[in-house]
Amino acid sequence: MLGLIIAIIVVAWVARFVLKKYPAQPILFTAGIVMMILTIACGLGEILPAKQTTGSPWLDIIQSISLAFSSRAAKLGMIIMLIGGFSKYMDCIGASTALVRLAIKPLQKLGHPYVVLALTSILGNFLAMFISSASGFGLLLMVTMYPVLVRLGVSRIAACAVIATTSAPGWGPAGADNIFAAELIGMEIVPYFMQYQVPVGLCTVLTLALAHFFVQRYLDAKNPDEMAGKDVSAAVTAEQAKAQEAPEVPGFYALLPTLPLLLVLFFGLNEGTGIKMDINLATLLSIFITMLIEFLRHRNGLKACKDIAAFWNGMGLQMATVVTLVVAAETFSKGLISLGAIDTLIQGAQNAGLGGIGMMFVFVAIIIAATLITGSGNATFFAFVPLAPKVAALSGIAPVLLVLPMNFVSNLARSLSPIAAVMIVVAGAAGLSPMDLAKRTFIPVAIATIVNIAVTLILFF
Repeated sequence: MLGLIIAIIVVAWVARFVLKKYPAQPILFTAGIVMMILTIACGLGEILPAKQTTGSPWLDIIQSISLAFSSRAAKLGMIIMLIGGFSKYMDCIGASTALVRLAIKPLQKLGHPYVVLALTSILGNFLAMFISSASGFGLLLMVTMYPVLVRLGVSRIAACAVIATTSAPGWGPAGADNIFAAELIGMEIVPYFMQYQVPVGLCTVLTLALAHFFVQRYLDAKNPDEMAGKDVSAAVTAEQAKAQEAPEVPGFYALLPTLPLLLVLFFGLNEGTGIKMDINLATLLSIFITMLIEFLRHRNGLKACKDIAAFWNGMGLQMATVVTLVVAAETFSKGLISLGAIDTLIQGAQNAGLGGIGMMFVFVAIIIAATLITGSGNATFFAFVPLAPKVAALSGIAPVLLVLPMNFVSNLARSLSPIAAVMIVVAGAAGLSPMDLAKRTFIPVAIATIVNIAVTLILFF
């Protein structure tokens, strides 16, 4: 019980400083180290097993961080960096913007405002698989799709609600959180995506679109003062407008961001080729193909070599932000486990008759609450999901029944937080309050979350 009390105090301390906009990594590292120090000082457990110990429990604290860096940077980190670098390269050459503009073009010809609204939600949630930044994607849609929706007769806040939730499910083989989730349950990312995320994600995306159709239409009719009539263009800053500018590119460039997924799926579904194509190989091959296309198009080797710098910079950015966050979160989780807090929590849940599914709801509630408070789905997911395999084993359920809902709701809950980057960017571009926008996203996201968990239980329990 002492370990659980300490853990609650430390988690509250973490939430306090994250709310003050402190970077997540140093806070999670500090919290994890403090919990491991208290574990040793209070004699609550050990930090490392006998095979990994340095011989000193105090040095084991630093050794645990070293081991986390070694294990995560080598495999998971490399996948995250390659995909992140590829995404930045696609932005640099204008391929990501070409994909979005091509995809939304047919929607502009439809006449029914709320049908277009619902289709924008569906299309956006598919396009989000190929664009790494939720806030960047949201801003791109504010520049391209927002004026279309408003001119059709949708209110500004309804259009923003749909755009702010286009990355809500967070599914896809390119997401760092999805890659981490797959590794935790012992799978490659593509089988995890196809077997678990696709069936649940499809139901979630369709539910979200239908909910937006009825909820936004009802609220627009109820609040006619919010209807369109002015300010049909997004008010973006000069810096944001520059970031959304993209060079003119041939139409087929819209396919380039999808190349890694297409390659993995093609060779995965055609085993007779004898070629084993994982996401790393597919991403690197896509880079080489794109560089060759760029060289043939411009006939300028210097430009092709300079543009590939976006790939290296993207890799470095992922290492500095996502990979370090994964290790920091693992250190935090290690502290919670070493205190015995998770064992105490599970025993308490079992004594209360909750069982494995009860623990799933407990962890989903923790993820939602933490995401609402911090505005970051990734930070909360990476902080708590490493506990899932241990909790699942002790609760007698498959790890995927914990990992999958946590994976989805960490992204869904982000669209409910008025301090999430995507909510601030989208609301700001329309001159709205993020809090008012969160009120508009609440019902559709809440319904989609309920359906997401229900489908997970129906299909995989």
